Amino acid sequence: MYTKILVPLDGSGLSESILPYARAFARALQVPVELLYGIDPETIRMFSDPRQGRYVDVIEADMKGNGLAYLKKVAASFNEPSMVHPLVEVGKPAELIIDKAAIQTGTLIAMATRGRSGIQRWLLGSVADKVLHGAANPLLLVRANEESKTGGGAALNTVVVPLDGSPLAERVLPHITALAKRMKLEVVLVRVHSLVAESYLADEYTPNIQRISEEIREEARGYLERKVLQVQAEGLDRVSSVLLEGNAAAEIVSFAKATSNNLVAMTTHGRSGVTRWMLGSVAEKVVKHSGDPVLVVRAAT
Repeated sequence: MYTKILVPLDGSGLSESILPYARAFARALQVPVELLYGIDPETIRMFSDPRQGRYVDVIEADMKGNGLAYLKKVAASFNEPSMVHPLVEVGKPAELIIDKAAIQTGTLIAMATRGRSGIQRWLLGSVADKVLHGAANPLLLVRANEESKTGGGAALNTVVVPLDGSPLAERVLPHITALAKRMKLEVVLVRVHSLVAESYLADEYTPNIQRISEEIREEARGYLERKVLQVQAEGLDRVSSVLLEGNAAAEIVSFAKATSNNLVAMTTHGRSGVTRWMLGSVAEKVVKHSGDPVLVVRAAT
């Protein structure tokens, strides 16, 4: 399970949209939280002017002081401030986040997917995208907007787990099993299937599309039933499954939107084929369009 939660912030309300979820995870998992405020070197150079007495080291020290004061205020909003550690460093935001998380493999990165740009602000959309592609650590992402709440702790009731039938996609299961136990979540396993039309060499041969579709549905249904039993065997009793048909990302987002207080958990890639997804692109689409927080676990080959 996770040993630390790394929360990158840029000082904006949008970046703070992740805080309710960070508080909820920290409270349930009882792990330390590291708040990271990064200062881009370009920002320091922009405000440095030796001719006017604004030297690089002075500007850097001033920005670090402001950043630390900001993080200390945020840390005080957690249930156990003593377990929240502020950290201010100079560096490119995405690189800072990836490098800090890599020090400890059990670190969960939790961040918003966009923020304001400007003085000491990060473009969290592009930063989150770089972290999503570059970090080996699990990543909790929430799509921020002007209406997003920043106070209190988030209430999560259900974890929606998309599976495509591949062992790679199933590598998210140990994560959600542990989370469901600690956070008392209901688990819903989801599989989206679709029929890929193909050309056949023999003109006189016409496939029975209805029969093939039913075979695909039965295979998917049987797979989900087996996975439900597997998760229940880990000590969870509130486990169910849903079989959907259509575009994978769109169906996942629509299904999660139908109810409130969901967490979507999935891997970043899987196998492709008639009944498989390219989970890398599906995960990206879900992150970009989901109104729910998304836990992304990299499925190393």
